[in-house]
Amino acid sequence: MSIQSIGSKLTFWYTGLLTLTFLLAGSITYGLLVYSLSRDMDYALNSIGSIMADKIRSEGNSFYPSEVDDLFRRFFGFSPLERHFDILDPRRRFEPEQPDSLSADFPISPQELERATRGESHFETMMIDETVPVRVLTMPVIDSGRLVNLIRVGMSLENMYKTRHRFLLIMAAVFPLGLILAGGGGWLLARRALRPVDRMTQTAKKISGEHLSQRLQESGNRDELDRLARTLNDMLDRLHGAIDQMRRFSADASHELQTPLTILKGEMEVALLKPRSPEEYQEVLTSGLEEIDRINHLVEGLLLLARADSGMLRFDLQLIDLNELLEKTLLQLTPLATNRSLRFKFKPIDPFSVKGDGEHLRRVFLNLLTNAIKHSHCDEVIEVTLLQEEKWAVIQIADSGTGIPTNEQKLIFNRFHRLSESRSAAGKEGVGLGLSIALSIVAAHGGTINVESSPGVGSTFSVHLPAILP
Repeated sequence: MSIQSIGSKLTFWYTGLLTLTFLLAGSITYGLLVYSLSRDMDYALNSIGSIMADKIRSEGNSFYPSEVDDLFRRFFGFSPLERHFDILDPRRRFEPEQPDSLSADFPISPQELERATRGESHFETMMIDETVPVRVLTMPVIDSGRLVNLIRVGMSLENMYKTRHRFLLIMAAVFPLGLILAGGGGWLLARRALRPVDRMTQTAKKISGEHLSQRLQESGNRDELDRLARTLNDMLDRLHGAIDQMRRFSADASHELQTPLTILKGEMEVALLKPRSPEEYQEVLTSGLEEIDRINHLVEGLLLLARADSGMLRFDLQLIDLNELLEKTLLQLTPLATNRSLRFKFKPIDPFSVKGDGEHLRRVFLNLLTNAIKHSHCDEVIEVTLLQEEKWAVIQIADSGTGIPTNEQKLIFNRFHRLSESRSAAGKEGVGLGLSIALSIVAAHGGTINVESSPGVGSTFSVHLPAILP
């Protein structure tokens, strides 16, 4: 069964990691406890054996049980019930001298005797009655370089085993309780930490194409969830703007397409009301072709913008001589400018190249120059200047026409946006896609378009393109 809730997953992983931590910490603690108890016991037995050896060397080999009890009480803090000691005389073949000696049941092996002869002490654990283990120290007593006695001191490990067992019982009792408390606390913390996510989820369910104004609420803690909320709100703002732009785009595109189609349909219907002369039919067909050309121009512009938006606008990148490209474009538009009593003034520079698609760049300059012609007064000059600014090639197109109102200068690159006076001025109608197309093409080439304009004075459009420096 899969766990779907993030809070449950966090609690599960937190409890699992805590379990591993408890097991690891408990194992290490238990190991340190066993090591510490064993080391302390060996140290105490070694200290008792050393004192007994010193006394044997100075006073003889007789010990009273009360003296042994005092030694055990001194080093262990109590007199154990099961303590053992032997003092063996090598001259008597190491036979036991005490009634409760260990050597009666566990005689000294030849290996131990050999170690004792070399003056080495030895620890070992023995089973007295198959149930009670005893820790035994065998220590030689060396006097003047010869083995005079052998001391064996032992103590039952029952108390130490009981201590270890109690520790395990305590861990077994505390461990599940700690896990339950920690798991419950982790679940509560996860629920509290994820509560803002639940609020975001409820708010997100209410957001749709018709209700894009709602935003996710921030908790004010400046944590990761607040950053997530701000990021999602920024994304919603962008989506809201994109959807609004799409709606305006669809409405404007429908309107722009509907107008020529309505004109075309009306002219055809009027032509069919009664028989016409060939000249009249020719006039209707000519007008229909103009409207079809307008529709075709609009559709081509929409397709180009759609490809640019989707990143599918393809370019045939080559080295382009801007001087040559601008001269050809100006030559192409000279008849249109002459009809309006306008002329071009071109200021070229030394051969200057950019890497781009010549046909698309020509379309950019055609759009900008056509707009300059449309909005210029008769008998004026349109200046086209080619400059180099550091790593940029700058093409400036300046006219002294009607200019652009300040409040509309940031809107002219929006799709289907036309200046208010252009909508009513005769002979200046357009679909409002030229500057949007120009901006998309220039941006795809890694450049920018800027405009400076004053109403009644004129406008200057500046196209910046990455230059190929010599």
